[in-house]
Amino acid sequence: MDEEYDVIVLGTGLTECILSGIMSVNGKKVLHMDRNPYYGGESSSITPLEELYKRFNLQDSPPESMGRGRDWNVDLIPKFLMANGQLVKMLLYTEVTRYLDFKVVEGSFVYKGGKIYKVPSTETEALASNLMGMFEKRRFRKFLVFVANFDENDPKTFEGVDPKTTTMRDVYKKFDLGQDVIDFTGHALALYRTDDYLDVPCLETINRIKLYSESLARYGKSPYLYPLYGLGELPQGFARLSAIYGGTYMLNKPVDEIVMEDGHVIGVKSEGEVARCKQLICDPSYIPDRVRKAGQVIRVICILSHPIKNTNDSNSCQIIIPQNQVNRNSDIYVCMISYAHNVAAQGKYIAIVSTTVETSEPEAEIEPALELLEPIDQKFVAISDLYEPTDDGTESQIFASRSYDATTHFETTCNDIKDIYKRTTGSDFDFENMKRKQNDVFGEDEQ
Repeated sequence: MDEEYDVIVLGTGLTECILSGIMSVNGKKVLHMDRNPYYGGESSSITPLEELYKRFNLQDSPPESMGRGRDWNVDLIPKFLMANGQLVKMLLYTEVTRYLDFKVVEGSFVYKGGKIYKVPSTETEALASNLMGMFEKRRFRKFLVFVANFDENDPKTFEGVDPKTTTMRDVYKKFDLGQDVIDFTGHALALYRTDDYLDVPCLETINRIKLYSESLARYGKSPYLYPLYGLGELPQGFARLSAIYGGTYMLNKPVDEIVMEDGHVIGVKSEGEVARCKQLICDPSYIPDRVRKAGQVIRVICILSHPIKNTNDSNSCQIIIPQNQVNRNSDIYVCMISYAHNVAAQGKYIAIVSTTVETSEPEAEIEPALELLEPIDQKFVAISDLYEPTDDGTESQIFASRSYDATTHFETTCNDIKDIYKRTTGSDFDFENMKRKQNDVFGEDEQ
């Protein structure tokens, strides 16, 4: 361990593993350490089921009706991958896809007036949907056509909208869309958690709706993908990439001290040895004095013996409860997966409810989502602090990632990865930099 590295990475969460993978592909000498004996940090999948019970300090062990403990891989942080999103692009460019298998999530649903409805995302579905009346459907269809044809580099597609100045509120007005349609467009298609987006220029929202539509177009059932055996497979895939390119991995390695000199990092001390480095990337738990709390997220893992009602018996789905429907500032999300993804015993389902905490009684805040899941065999409640770095790391050369937020996809995580990449290297993130070099297989069989 007494060596000099270009970059030391602490924590094996997804953000850290992707960054160590990219750095290794780009020829940097990387040491990657984690104080835990397993990969994934906050974003790991827990197996066997007995381990999950222990982790949440439940006295009992799982009942026999839960099947074999080792058939379970339970994500601590529920997220799906947008089929046309940034994480899938990262997986494809680095060829980490060869270590993983994905399934399409079967449906996306939205909550309105106590019931759940399938999110209409194509013209045909929009016209058949019970979410809107006849005239509203026509207006919504016009809006979807406008979004599909919109090209920020071609003013002919703007139809009087200026992407840099017209607010999204004004775009909705232009198409005369009612509140319910605005709710599901902003929250179930553009996937915003709050309504702050309404009063900023519309370009980002239009691009988000395009991302949703293009992701949906790839596989048809929903815009989301999910890896077999759980999300814990993702950090491990990128860790393999880093190792192929010479990255060194050490699990179960306590970090005693981050060694500084003249205000910048020069190494990491562990068990009496110091590994030297020029830069340090880590999750917030390794540098509590360099991050600040930016809120809390509640996540409730629910084990069910049945699919969720009114989802056409889907063995995987997402349900979004827009904040307006339940008098909140931020949305409540439900991610549901099951034995079909090799994450639960036969006939069992895992539904994870999550939202940003807004009151002193977080469990009461998610009640509307839990009601949709009844009966629940077992609940595991986690309330996590969200942390963000207090500075950009330029001076100290210590770059902290952000905690995983309440969104149900990885787009915000990828934005954080791109941001850290830019701060560590000084150049804009480019997917081309992630491509494996030709014939770089280091003993891996070509597939």
